Amino acid sequence: MSDLPGHFEIPESLSGERIDRALSLLTGRSRSDTAKMVAQGCVLVDGQIARAGSVRVAAGSTVEVTDMQLPAAVPEQRREIAPFDVLHADGDIVVVDKPSGVVTHPGSGHSAGTLADALVEQYPDMAGVGQPGRPGIVHRLDRGTSGVLVCARSSRAYDALVEQLTMRQVRRTYAALARGHPSSPTGTIDAPIGRDRENRTLMAVTSEGRDARTHYSVVETYVHPAEASLLRCRLETGRTHQIRVHLASIGLPLLGDLTYGVPDPFGIGRPLLHAATARGPGQPRPLQRGCRSPVRHACDGRPSPRSPARRTVPRDRTHHLDEAGRNRRERSGRRLLE
Repeated sequence: MSDLPGHFEIPESLSGERIDRALSLLTGRSRSDTAKMVAQGCVLVDGQIARAGSVRVAAGSTVEVTDMQLPAAVPEQRREIAPFDVLHADGDIVVVDKPSGVVTHPGSGHSAGTLADALVEQYPDMAGVGQPGRPGIVHRLDRGTSGVLVCARSSRAYDALVEQLTMRQVRRTYAALARGHPSSPTGTIDAPIGRDRENRTLMAVTSEGRDARTHYSVVETYVHPAEASLLRCRLETGRTHQIRVHLASIGLPLLGDLTYGVPDPFGIGRPLLHAATARGPGQPRPLQRGCRSPVRHACDGRPSPRSPARRTVPRDRTHHLDEAGRNRRERSGRRLLE
C-alpha cells in the first residue's frame, strides 16, 4: 500500500481539466486509479464531493483525497491489458469486438487482464458505472466467444441497457458452427436452463432451470471434413452458456467447445461461436462485426469438389456474415438508449 498527500491546489496549467486527469497528473497515479477514487467518493473539490471524473477544476481550487490508502501502482510494463477493437463509442456507450480467449470481467480465477479492466484503462470514466468489479458491463460473452459487446459508459446508459435487456428489447444474433445437420432449416429451442445437478459448475437443460429460448436458422451445411452446419442463432433470453447448452441438447453440439460440444475438425483452436450483431429498440441497423474469422474462415474453402457444401439459404440473405460486414460500422449507438 502507498500513501498519497491529502491536499492539492490546482495550478494555472491544469485549470479547466477534468478532476480525474488533474489528480492523475498531480499524483503520478494512473487515470484508472484516480477515476476509481472519484467513483468511491474519496475526492473533494473545494469541500464538495466530486460526483464524476468529468468535473472540471479551476486554478486555485483545493482538492482533498479523503481516503489515501490505495493499492501500490502497477509498473506499466507489467500491466496486463486485454486487446479489443472499438466498433462505436460516444458519451454513453462503447461497443467493442471482444476477442476469443478474453474474460469479460473479473471472477473466480480471473482477477486481472479482463476486458472490463482494459475498458477502464481506455475510458476511466467507466470505473464507477454499474456493479463493483464489473464497470460498464451489462451483458457478457463467454471467454471463448468473440464478437459484439455493448458496454455502458454512463449511469444513464447502464440503467437503460439493463432495462432493455430485462424487457428483451435488445436483439442479439450469433454465428455458430455445429456438428451435424438440423432436420429443419429453422427452429426454436424452448428449454429451461439451470445448474447441472451433478456438476454445479456447468449448466444444463433442467426442469428446475429458468426459461430459455433460442431461435436458429441454417445458413449453410457442410459435409467435409465433417458434417457441420453454419447457424444463425438469435437469443430471446440470455442464460449462462445458453447457445452452447441448447445446441447440445438437440444433437447439434458446437464445434470447438470442449465443455458442451465436440472437437473442431477445422483446427481453429477455439469454440466456433461469434456474437455477430446487437440491435436496440428503434435502431434501424444492428451494431455488428463481420464474422469471417473465425467462424466463416472455418467454413470457407474447406469442402472439396468431391464433397461439395450444400447451401441451404441463398447467399444474399447472409450478407451480414460476409467479408463486407467487417467494414460496416453503426454510427447511431445512442439509439440504444432511446
